Amino acid sequence: MAARFKVVVTDDRYGNYREEQAVLAEIEAELVVRDFKSPEEAIDGLADADGVLVNLFPMDARVIGGLRKCKILSRYGVGYDNVDVSAATAKGIWVTRVPDYCIEDVSDQALALILGCVRGVAFKDRQVRAGQWNLHTKVQTLRVRGSVLGLVGYGAVARALHRKVSGFKLARVLAYDPYLDAALMAGLGAEPVDLEWLLQQSDYVSVHAPLGPETRGLIGKRQLALMKPTAILVNTSRGPVVDEQALISALESKRLAAAGLDVFEREPLPADSPLRRLENVILSDHAGWYSEESVVELKQKVAQNVAAVLTGGAPPYPVNKII
Repeated sequence: MAARFKVVVTDDRYGNYREEQAVLAEIEAELVVRDFKSPEEAIDGLADADGVLVNLFPMDARVIGGLRKCKILSRYGVGYDNVDVSAATAKGIWVTRVPDYCIEDVSDQALALILGCVRGVAFKDRQVRAGQWNLHTKVQTLRVRGSVLGLVGYGAVARALHRKVSGFKLARVLAYDPYLDAALMAGLGAEPVDLEWLLQQSDYVSVHAPLGPETRGLIGKRQLALMKPTAILVNTSRGPVVDEQALISALESKRLAAAGLDVFEREPLPADSPLRRLENVILSDHAGWYSEESVVELKQKVAQNVAAVLTGGAPPYPVNKII
């Protein structure tokens, strides 16, 4: 029996697709897993797709222009900067995402990086393995209680982090988010402030802003210069929100005490990146989103977006609006 619909995965990051297949089987859709290496491959392989599950492959205007039947581009993840939303909208194609699958996981990662930097965990681990001891003379450690946390962006992940630090008895939690009502932020216990004041006052700055034209390089040389020399910067959002070269300079000169980074301007992190040799940085592999539970939720929801559209409905998590 022929399938009603054809749904194609653009790049194979997971190896198995049991969750997607279970959802799509309910609408009699065939799932085809590809691993495109070029726009030409994608244009050929997606020409007859009714729906597309997009991971990291760039769905630019050229690739989208080759779609003949597609009704939806469903992105694995919160961000969608690798999809040309305008080109898709112009062709009447839904673009969707999954904004809520890893809220707990990314906020866990941000908290782990903050505490890891505060306590010098990674540095001490390396030193003890090398036979060193009495490391308190080599890395300054300040008490968490009574400190100030600054949240750049106050969406779901930042709010989850705010909830998780409630037992630390921080002096204040500051939040900068020009897209949210100040009364809403205050009602949740955060102090709404402008970015400069947040940077000046915070002991820990955790970045949770989505990547867009207005946030690219949001934390640059001038902003880093406002921070306390004892401050810690953590980024679990997108690498380009922070000017990486400016951050490296601040860390090298000890203008900034430490950083915890799960995301970078270029990924994987290049072998020659100065970040690799800095002792006052904790590095992770853009894995804040990951837990066994989050993967299952992501895969189910990315397929549910497709199933909703292909059966004539609106997707649960739209990025654009198709009339």
